[in-house]
Amino acid sequence: MSAGFFEQVHLAVRGIPRGRVATYGQIARLLGVPRGARAVGWALRALGERSGRRVPWHRVLGAGGRITLPGLGGEIQRRKLRQEGVRFSRGGVDLARYGQYRPAQSLARIRARSRKAERPFPRATRVAASLRQTTGTSAIRRPRRCAT
Repeated sequence: MSAGFFEQVHLAVRGIPRGRVATYGQIARLLGVPRGARAVGWALRALGERSGRRVPWHRVLGAGGRITLPGLGGEIQRRKLRQEGVRFSRGGVDLARYGQYRPAQSLARIRARSRKAERPFPRATRVAASLRQTTGTSAIRRPRRCAT
């Protein structure tokens, strides 16, 4: 999946309120990728240490409200959810009680945020364009392809 998809996943997860949860599949459907639950997992797995603090990854669960992380990661997730007031019963979370609400509004917020974050051109392209305007040539050269 593209980096843009990962950013959308991170924005969607940030939209889950404290004390609520969502499943990987719900996040995927919210982003318009109905069979993308695994890709949502990959996006959350790709979180770095710094960005992991801003994205509440622990609020995303497997199907049926189950914690899918093995070992210490699952224990950390369970502890964080309990601190937010989420209760567990029969090995999972009651999605009817703690599930994410109003996904349509969340999707509108995600799309608005991602539009703000987009830039019309990458920085290198903007610099090259401004050089062309001022000097008539671009100082940025593309590497030549080697014949194989």
